[in-house]
Amino acid sequence: MSTAPLHQPTTWVQNAARFLLGGALLLAGTGHLTTQRQAFQAQVPPWLPLDPDFVVLASGVVELALGAALIVLPKQRVRVGAVVAAFFVAVFPGNISQYLTQTDAFGLNTDQARLIRLFFQPLLVVWALWSTGAWAAWRAGRRERPAVG
Repeated sequence: MSTAPLHQPTTWVQNAARFLLGGALLLAGTGHLTTQRQAFQAQVPPWLPLDPDFVVLASGVVELALGAALIVLPKQRVRVGAVVAAFFVAVFPGNISQYLTQTDAFGLNTDQARLIRLFFQPLLVVWALWSTGAWAAWRAGRRERPAVG
């Protein structure tokens, strides 16, 4: 079994993008725990059976951990990139909820602004996968598997 998928090389541009994404997650995670705590609660779907403040605090801790991991665990960047992408997918229902409930937060005070924001979440998923080499690793792993059938 090959280990190539976990050791895909990345360019300096990808590494810079990975550091930038890590910094953005650290900043967002800090906001979850401090000054933007109430604003982040606007994204917690009302159907979620958890206390919104708990969700904001827990997701803030996760963002801090993921941001730090993107920066300080370069040898694990493929795995970390996949987890970060999955995290962005997991929190997407909160963005959808903010749009559907017409909840103002983060300067998103119109339906149009909230709708436009929805299109940026997939870009974060792509950013996480590309900047860490996780997308290339996934593709390399698929090429190495023998065809079934």
